[in-house]
Amino acid sequence: MRNGQREKGRPRRALLAATAVAAVTTVAAYSFGPGASAERAADTAQKAGKAGRSGDAATEATADATADAARTPAAPDCDLDPAHPKRQLRGVWIATTTNIDWPSRPGLSPARQQAEYVRILDSAVKRGLNAVFVQVRPASDALYKSPYEPWSKFLTGKAGKDPGWDPLPFLISEAHKRGLEFHAWFNPYRAAYESSVSELPASHPARQHPGWVVKYGGRLYYNPGLPSVREHVVKVVTDVVNRYDIDGVHFDDYFYPYPSGGATFDDKAAFAKYGKGQRLADWRRANVNTLVAEVDKAVHAAKPHVKFGISPFGIWRNRSNDPKGSQTSGMSAYDSIYADARAWIKAGTVDYIMPQLYWPRGFKAADYSVLAPWWAAQVKGTDVHLYIGQALYRVGATDAAQWTRPGELPAHLTLNRKYPQIRGDVYFSAKQLLSNPLKVLDAIKKQHYSRPALLPLVEERGGQAPAKPGGLTANGATLTWKASQGARSYAVYRVDGDPGECATADARNLVAIVPNGTSYTATASGTYLVTALDRLQHESKPTQITVNLS
Repeated sequence: MRNGQREKGRPRRALLAATAVAAVTTVAAYSFGPGASAERAADTAQKAGKAGRSGDAATEATADATADAARTPAAPDCDLDPAHPKRQLRGVWIATTTNIDWPSRPGLSPARQQAEYVRILDSAVKRGLNAVFVQVRPASDALYKSPYEPWSKFLTGKAGKDPGWDPLPFLISEAHKRGLEFHAWFNPYRAAYESSVSELPASHPARQHPGWVVKYGGRLYYNPGLPSVREHVVKVVTDVVNRYDIDGVHFDDYFYPYPSGGATFDDKAAFAKYGKGQRLADWRRANVNTLVAEVDKAVHAAKPHVKFGISPFGIWRNRSNDPKGSQTSGMSAYDSIYADARAWIKAGTVDYIMPQLYWPRGFKAADYSVLAPWWAAQVKGTDVHLYIGQALYRVGATDAAQWTRPGELPAHLTLNRKYPQIRGDVYFSAKQLLSNPLKVLDAIKKQHYSRPALLPLVEERGGQAPAKPGGLTANGATLTWKASQGARSYAVYRVDGDPGECATADARNLVAIVPNGTSYTATASGTYLVTALDRLQHESKPTQITVNLS
């Protein structure tokens, strides 16, 4: 997915005709995001971000005000404050590939791995986040006990070596304990960082099925055109959904590999067998679209509440190649890596889309203030959620003046408020969550995350509000209540005086979300309202009590 070095609904699918790949030559410092670091370094100069001006969206906020309000049930006359959204995704990617974020290096003891992970989660909670996207399958390997793929070398230093514990139950339970939604992040087609199957463990699928593999750019990739590859990827993902209590399945921007020095991805034999008269580019996009649809179907058949979404490269197509594209001048995901995010949105084969907008405002080739509204326009009128991938890793970089300013990233979130379709942000990556470059996370917390936020509701994933909490009492500053059946957590609001009908309409009065507990310590006198939330955070009606601490 992303790199670490540079900037990088539910209707029916329709493939667009391919046009020439846009020429790309932008500063190598603008790469991608989550799964990329070392890997992206080599690829970047070629694909780096680039885009210009869009023009698609300056007036959507008004048009979508009604839809936005509908997402957050409230009394009809409540005056909602856009600076305090009640529901907003606030996440961070935790990359395991090449030990970018966790574990910090291979071969650590389980206790040390656990301590490092907990430190990341505690930082996420401190910064006001409510979700983590943890890479569990970097390259056809596993950071969990898999019956289909070998243990990841990023755990022990040697592919296939048992680390002595299954990390995934711990990773999930510690996230849930802190009220963080847990998304399992998979890379579908990357087979190995090695250049030969002979370097892989005997149990590795690429070694057992060498016909699945294409060598490209010094690495091994599964051929997306083979039905057996799709079957394997779906099987791997479904296995995790069935056996672990995850909240979501996540893919990043890696589909067909990024262009590498003029090399050719050798899928001629598969194209001859399965192409059925299509153009090569259309066939490749159809292969990716088919996998996305099959994963979507399999995930929701296994557990309907589990979300499935993708974080594509930030430029779908440039308007110079397609009138539907953005006013940009960068690499096109549609043309270069055969990722057609608009098709996924139209087909409804994702619950959310999370484009990696790793460029600042005013960056001529790929202007954030152009791309954010363009993506908002793509999901408008659909039930596909839009979250933005933010380049926390770029803050403090000196190759672009904007990133030397601590206000650049917070300004992205301010701009997002103009577009109701943008329902949250996810940051790459956890390493910077700990280092807090230019103290930018302090600014974001103060300006945007001063109150907690409930998760956005993906209605198609089912669920229902629990009964409101019963037995609410106050003993001094301590509020306690009885657990509601089906509740995973509880929201606590505080107002001065009579709460009225709008006290819980947005987050202005939201003081806490209490995971897995039935008590809260009040810090001020007032009227407190407590609601129950199910795992998807459907919210009950409130129970209220007055607290006097004087």
